[in-house]
Amino acid sequence: MSRDLCVEVPAIPAYRVRWADARWEIEQAYALRRVVFCEEQGIFRGDDRDAVDDAAQLLVAVELADERTGAPGQVVGTVRIHESEPGVWYGSRLAVAQPHRRHGRIGATLIRLAVSSAHALGCKRFLAHVQSQNVPLFRRLHWSTLAEEMLLGRPHHLMQANLHDYPPCHTPFAGFAIEGRRGI
Repeated sequence: MSRDLCVEVPAIPAYRVRWADARWEIEQAYALRRVVFCEEQGIFRGDDRDAVDDAAQLLVAVELADERTGAPGQVVGTVRIHESEPGVWYGSRLAVAQPHRRHGRIGATLIRLAVSSAHALGCKRFLAHVQSQNVPLFRRLHWSTLAEEMLLGRPHHLMQANLHDYPPCHTPFAGFAIEGRRGI
């Protein structure tokens, strides 16, 4: 009885997490934030954009429409980062589209690129106001709580990333790939 040899084929990326630079990525990221923060959570009315957006860099998780060629599909996650003062960076407005939340790595990879790319730009301290229900995720990603507070009528934690766990990423427009299924 013969057996076929099984050769492991490299995984095919299913998502690309990167700094947004195309107009469609930016538009879809803002639309996703409106769905999450205005419609689902009811935190804001109509739109969640504010003055921080004028200085912030948007990051996106793009689902690849064609995993083999890497052709982009749609934005399924986003976060923004900005430097509030020299060396102090903040992440905010982390959002993942509802159908993609079960994937489990999209939000974590957005966080990893946010901190790692700021680290490459001289970040000495990276902070975020995290909704309480998301604190366990951030703790698993090596963040610690500095204070508990109420923001926008909801409990939050002011949290800080441990920069030692986030090596600098000097290629944020290329970003990170999240693997999907194995190739054929």
